Amino acid sequence: MRILITGGTNGMGKGVAKALASASEDNHEIIILCRSEKLCLSTIRELEGINGNHKVSMVLCDLTRLDDVRNAIDQIQNAYDYLDGLFINAGIGYAANRVMTEDNMVAHFQVNYLSQFMLTLNLLELLERSKSGGRVIFNATRGGEIHWNDLQMEKDWSYEDGIHQAMVAKRMFLNKLHKLYSSKDVDLSFIGFEISKTVWTNQLQIIPIYMKVMATVMKFLGRFISIDACGKIISPLLTEDKVINHQRSGKFITWSKKMFKELEEEASVLDPNNQDRLWAMSLDLCSDEKTKEISEDLHVS
Repeated sequence: MRILITGGTNGMGKGVAKALASASEDNHEIIILCRSEKLCLSTIRELEGINGNHKVSMVLCDLTRLDDVRNAIDQIQNAYDYLDGLFINAGIGYAANRVMTEDNMVAHFQVNYLSQFMLTLNLLELLERSKSGGRVIFNATRGGEIHWNDLQMEKDWSYEDGIHQAMVAKRMFLNKLHKLYSSKDVDLSFIGFEISKTVWTNQLQIIPIYMKVMATVMKFLGRFISIDACGKIISPLLTEDKVINHQRSGKFITWSKKMFKELEEEASVLDPNNQDRLWAMSLDLCSDEKTKEISEDLHVS
């Protein structure tokens, strides 16, 4: 299986990459999309040291820059004739400050959702060519709301609300993609996944000191999960039989009692009017003709 992971140098993304690299009997091909060449090369060396898997490559892309996303899309399309899986995982988590990107968007929204909205739409054609059944797995969490009249959250900012807005946007996005493809004769799945515990990652180093103390206590009490454990849980969604995977499409799931369990989705996320509104706003923010053409083709075919 050829699988692209966004944010594959840390956290859940790295955990999934390590799990895939460990599956020596399958020898999966892993593509890591990340912004730091140094960190990515270090991660590649680590992955290559697991069972001698040398089918690991990188695509450099800073998701705070839409120009970088366009370049990454071109690079991927020129280098590969198909993809089997895409793990939409990269995100800004615990960074507390409201930071604006050069595209004049709040970084939490652009990185966690919009840039990956654009990336996903442009890679659908490669996923459609998968002989194993293409699948897009979204790292998401419950809750959140879209600030329809203030997407950039200028009036009422908090990093928690910024994270949650991007998460609910991802869930609306995957549900709309599922609906668009439900009438197509294509084996392509769109699945949301929420890990049941907080992931212990390097991002915890950037939170305030009082929160670090709380996190350390919570880790001692078993409230955290390692990235390796995350990888073992999530990676089957990227490699399982296409029939089983297709049955999960459009669902929001978690891992509970050693099995995948469907979560009840919120009515606001399933509302087609909300999905269409967010889709249109996302296209306008991307301001990319190629992405708009892909959207038009999806809606008429």
